[in-house]
Amino acid sequence: MLSKQKVFALGLQHVLAMYAGAVIVPLIVGGALGLNGTQMAYLIAADLFTCGLATLLQVMGTKYFGSRLPVILGCTFTAVGPIIAIASTSNLATAYGAIILSGVFVVLAAPLYGKLLKFFPTIVTGSVVTIIGLSLIPVAMNNVAGGQGSPDFGQPRNLLLALITLLVILAVNRLATGFLRSVSVLVGLVVGTAIAYSMGMVHFSSVGSASWVSIAQPFYFGTPQFNLTAVITMIIVNIVSMVESTGVYFAVGRATEQKVEQKQIVNGLRSEGLAIILGGIFNAFPYTAFSQNVGLISLTRVKTRNVIFAAGGIMVVLGLLPKLAALTTVIPNAVLGGAMIVMFGSVAASGMSILSDVDLRKDGNLLIAACSIAVGLGSATLPSMFDQLPEFARMLMQNGIVSGSITAIVLNIFLSKTKETAVPAVAQEAQSVQ
Repeated sequence: MLSKQKVFALGLQHVLAMYAGAVIVPLIVGGALGLNGTQMAYLIAADLFTCGLATLLQVMGTKYFGSRLPVILGCTFTAVGPIIAIASTSNLATAYGAIILSGVFVVLAAPLYGKLLKFFPTIVTGSVVTIIGLSLIPVAMNNVAGGQGSPDFGQPRNLLLALITLLVILAVNRLATGFLRSVSVLVGLVVGTAIAYSMGMVHFSSVGSASWVSIAQPFYFGTPQFNLTAVITMIIVNIVSMVESTGVYFAVGRATEQKVEQKQIVNGLRSEGLAIILGGIFNAFPYTAFSQNVGLISLTRVKTRNVIFAAGGIMVVLGLLPKLAALTTVIPNAVLGGAMIVMFGSVAASGMSILSDVDLRKDGNLLIAACSIAVGLGSATLPSMFDQLPEFARMLMQNGIVSGSITAIVLNIFLSKTKETAVPAVAQEAQSVQ
């Protein structure tokens, strides 16, 4: 039984692992729309607050809402372009009206989507989980170099910081035992940040300028307005997120060695729909299951939901206390990148472990895995290749997880010939665990 202090530390580790991905969306959207400093500060605080609420809803679980899996929810990057486009042509109130209605769609469509899980046998889920991990590797490497667009991108000091952080995490995992080993990523982040501070790479100006308290306000940017085109656009965004989240649920099931039931997927997606509605009400963003934290579960081997409860609570507090939230932003990108290498690599390795349960010599399984992983990784590393496609097709294909998942599902339908393909992945996952 973990003590409260240990649960808090493990929860904080999860928050730091996903923090960069959580705050980058409000920074990009706010910057593109020309929001002032006060509005930007609100957007970040509201995003963190709603991230926390969404995570608590997901983990808590009721009869109809919440997967009860140790899953963290964060704002989906898929929504960035559409939100900017809608707000630029009309206003933010229209964007948030579309987000609210798209959340209602997800809640209502979740049961129907659950019936499609028969198209996710082991060969498909293994490929999808592998794609999730591999498609995140470029994100890790961008951070290792200092962050995309940073003036010191690729500087040796960034590479050195990332290497030191990675080595500390590996050393703690190899030499430590018990609780210290389970917080190896947190130790790596602290040591890396301390070294960066000694190198003059950590600055606390953002902490000093941040306010102490910020309360998320419903409809901060105005009463929601509704436009059919905007609503359809956001529904498409969230269909993409539903496919992505399904892969994450299966990956978490594998990491925690438990059978993922169809009902859990449906309830999880319902919970995401509710979180999206909350995102629209508090003028934040649509939310989806974050794959960043799956690797952390595999690495730490701590599978209790209490840790994710703690992470959700920490995010709620950070959303209410912007000065504390700003304190977490001082961690250099290179330090985060060093930690991401381990976490994202663990996700990819988990997918390969799932594929090890599949006979790749029969029924086109090799082609299914090979083509879906190639398409997914290609889409993730070179999304600009789809810039000339219509908006809907572009939105699907530029998301490596979605394009790879679609490829795997379609190829499985046409290339597999045995009855095994009709068995839902959740059942086969159970068999592989037993």
